[in-house]
Amino acid sequence: MQYEDNARTFNFVVGLLFGMAVGAGVALLLAPQSGRRARRKVASAVAGAREDLGERWDEWTSDVRSAIESGRRRFRM
Repeated sequence: MQYEDNARTFNFVVGLLFGMAVGAGVALLLAPQSGRRARRKVASAVAGAREDLGERWDEWTSDVRSAIESGRRRFRM
């Protein structure tokens, strides 16, 4: 039951972040400025989001590994 709640929360957060990234990209593309400048902004935003997502992925995998190890220790006792 708790796993389902955590999975739902995780899916919601991922969807929210993805929606924010897409919305920001569309807003930049529709902004009244030159194409070159808009492309630079989009590229910068994508690079920042990619880096942030990579860091979050590393944190998440570390948390999952810790939870698995904790479960193994509890099971052995």
